[in-house]
Amino acid sequence: MAERVGDGVKWERAGLVGAAIGVVAAGAAAGVAIERVTVGRGVRRKAQLALDAAGPYGSLRGRAGTATAEDGTELYFETEDAAAPQEPEPPRRGWLRGRRGATAAPLPVTVVFSHGYCLNQDSWHFQRAALRGAVRAVYWDQRSHGRSERGRDQAAGGPATIDQLGRDLKAVLDAAVPEGPVVLVGHSMGGMTVMAFADQYPDYVRERVAGVGFVSTSSGKLAAVTLGLPAVGARAFRAVAPGLLKIMGSQADLVERARRATAELFAGIIKRYSFGSDVDPAVGRFAERLIESTPIDVVAEFYPAFTDHEKGDALAVLDGLPGLVLAGDKDLLTPSEHSTEIAEKLPDAELVIVPGAGHLVMFERPGLVNCALALLIAQAADSVQAPVAEGLRELATAGEA
Repeated sequence: MAERVGDGVKWERAGLVGAAIGVVAAGAAAGVAIERVTVGRGVRRKAQLALDAAGPYGSLRGRAGTATAEDGTELYFETEDAAAPQEPEPPRRGWLRGRRGATAAPLPVTVVFSHGYCLNQDSWHFQRAALRGAVRAVYWDQRSHGRSERGRDQAAGGPATIDQLGRDLKAVLDAAVPEGPVVLVGHSMGGMTVMAFADQYPDYVRERVAGVGFVSTSSGKLAAVTLGLPAVGARAFRAVAPGLLKIMGSQADLVERARRATAELFAGIIKRYSFGSDVDPAVGRFAERLIESTPIDVVAEFYPAFTDHEKGDALAVLDGLPGLVLAGDKDLLTPSEHSTEIAEKLPDAELVIVPGAGHLVMFERPGLVNCALALLIAQAADSVQAPVAEGLRELATAGEA
C-alpha cells in the first residue's frame, strides 16, 4: 500500500511538471515557483465554468475541410470567405502569375493562419472576429493539435519536426487555396512553420505569396532562451526537460490523470508566461483551456523540435514581400529580440514591439494586432492588385480598439 501511495504522489508531481512544461512551449512555463491556490478545487472549478461561459471565445466556425499530409495525417482547416463587393469591379490586369498573358478579374488574397504549439486555430479568435467578412481566410490545426488527426509518423514512433510542419502547410494550401495570392501569418510555432515552408518551397513563395506576418516567433537559437529564469535554472530546465517529457509521454494516461488533478495550478503559470499585463479573467481562462486540451504525449513529441529549429537563412526567400513582425516586449518564451533579428533580415517588413505584452499578444492586445494585420493584408493585396474590402481598410486605419 505504501508503494502505491508513493507512486500516486510521484505521478501527481509528474503531472504538475508535465502541465507546466506544456504551458512553457505554448504560452506558459515550467521550472518556476507556482503560486499556491487559496480556494478549494470545487470553488475553482465553478469559477472556471463561469469564465468558460462568460464569452464566446473559440466559438467561431467556418466551412470545414481536410488536407492530407505526406504521411497520411488528416489536417483539419476551416475557410471563411470575404463578403461579396457591392459593385463588381471591371476586369483589370491583376494577379496573373501562372496565367501568362491573361487579363481577368483579380483573385482575392487568402490569409492562412498557423497557430502555436499546444494551441489550435481558435487561438486566432480575436483576429477571426475582427477580419470576418473583410477577407478570405483559412485557419488550420497543426498535426496532433485541435481537430487534426494525431500525426501518423509520430504515432509510429517518428519525431516531430518543424520541416514536416512546413510540408503540412503546403498540403493545406494545396487543398484550401488552389489559386490566387496568399498571405501567410504564424504565431510562435506557426511562424516557424511558415519559415520551414518558405525554405522548402521557394518557387511557391515567388509565385503565390503576397505577404507574411510573424507574431511572437523566432528563427532559431531557442536553446539559449532563459524563460525568465536565472542562468542556472535555465540550464537545469534545458537539461532535464527532454528526458522528463519522454518519460511522461510514455506514461500518458497516468500523467494526464495527475495533470487534470492539478489543473487549477495553471492559472499562475499562464499569467506569468502568456501575458505581460493583467487580462480579463475570461481571456486568461480561454488560454488555459486551449493549453489544457493538448495531450502530454503531444507536448513530449514536439518539444525537442524547437532546439533544432534554425531558419534564419530561409528568411531570404521572403525578403521583399510586404511583412509584419510583431511581438510583446515582455515575452519570456520567444523574446522580442528574436523578432528584431527577423525584421533585420526582412527590411521591408514593419516591426512592431508591443509594450507590456507577453507571448499571447494577440489575446492581450487584440485591437493593436488586428489593425497591424489588416494593414499588412491590405498592403499585400495592393502589391498584387487584388481587391480589398472597404472594411479591411477601415480596420487598418482605426487604431487600437
